[in-house]
Amino acid sequence: MAIEKILVADDEPLIRRLLQEILEKEGYEISLAEDGVAALEQIKKESFEMVITDIRMPGMGGIELLEMVNQISPCTLVVAITAHGSIENAVEAMKKGAYDYLTKPITPHQIKLIIQRASQHKNLLEENKYLREEINEKYHFEELIGKSSQIESIYRMIARVASSKSTILIQGETGTGKELVARAIHYRSSCRNNPFIKVNCAALPSDLLESELFGHEQGAFTGAIKKKEGRFELANKGTLLLDEISETTTAFQVKLLRVLQKEGEFERVGGTKTIKADVRVIATTNQKLEKNVREGKFREDLYYRLNVIPIFLPSLRERKEDIPLLVHHFLRKYNRQNGAKIESISSQSLALMQDYNWPGNIRELENIIERAVVMTEGKVILPEYLSLKVSSEEEIISRSEKMTLEEMEKRLIENTLQKMGGNRTRTAEMLGVTARTIRNKIKKYYLN
Repeated sequence: MAIEKILVADDEPLIRRLLQEILEKEGYEISLAEDGVAALEQIKKESFEMVITDIRMPGMGGIELLEMVNQISPCTLVVAITAHGSIENAVEAMKKGAYDYLTKPITPHQIKLIIQRASQHKNLLEENKYLREEINEKYHFEELIGKSSQIESIYRMIARVASSKSTILIQGETGTGKELVARAIHYRSSCRNNPFIKVNCAALPSDLLESELFGHEQGAFTGAIKKKEGRFELANKGTLLLDEISETTTAFQVKLLRVLQKEGEFERVGGTKTIKADVRVIATTNQKLEKNVREGKFREDLYYRLNVIPIFLPSLRERKEDIPLLVHHFLRKYNRQNGAKIESISSQSLALMQDYNWPGNIRELENIIERAVVMTEGKVILPEYLSLKVSSEEEIISRSEKMTLEEMEKRLIENTLQKMGGNRTRTAEMLGVTARTIRNKIKKYYLN
């Protein structure tokens, strides 16, 4: 049972005794407090998995007690008791961090149900904590650090799918940790002692990619001086990671689809012998593959074959509550690597990082902290040691009062072009206009 000891704080003796009688029959160890001050004294002396407190009590009320519990014992769940119809008190309690609330008059069924849900909640948190510790300790998956709901769901997904043989498609922006998730899945699976083979699909042209994956026979093409086993064969009984699958040609996609449909059967390039490999395939992409399918850039049948189990990794800007954890993690890491003794990061620096858009995600954050550790002269990382680039939107907003509409438009197009590496088509897509419009604007504003 995740919840064993419960403290009940209420200034009404009948309510205290009622809750004590109900919960002790369910096997919980109950302590009682007549007000917030008495409850706080008990919390300082011993630990409780849950505190059930009335909102309105003389002296220290339930909201103040809730705030103190969050400081002293953040793992303790707090359930607030509110008067009938006092929804404002309930809302305030939830905003302050209460797990749930009860409305008077309280029924035994209500209180039992809340504690059952809370027990399941704590069990899940403990399971996620165990999974994080196990993965981080053995395989050092730094990017998976976080307490946000998005990351918690990723941990649960890893645990759920690791034991299956189904094909997995991991989608997310560059720098979000797609390969790390793939490795985590492999090392929690039954094939953890077998190979984990990665192929970067974006790094090879289609003909070489085919040879890389399926191998080739001697003399199959110019330069094939001897037989070569492909990555599918090398990954037998293990996991094959197809990184950036969206960068492959439709001709290659046809060949890959055929192998997946035949459950791992293929022929080497230039060969006639059928080879079978028992491989778990995981594919990753930094693009929205479903959109690519609609635009005819990716085969629909291969998409559905790969997308048996989809995993979507959030960008760092979608889980900014994890930034302080990541910052301090990388601070410790690069202190060790560089023999530095940076003690902390200033509140102003942390605020800047919270406001930043993080186009490079966690990889960018790590690089910035590494540089800051090397460049910082004192014990605290100050804003001047952070190499944060202001995004085009943020820059325009901050200067909008001093700029004309044409100046704003020029700045937006110029920054977006730079962000897209000068690619006019991608710039047009990003800004929601035609490529022709971008060409005309480049001429108008003399942009290079």
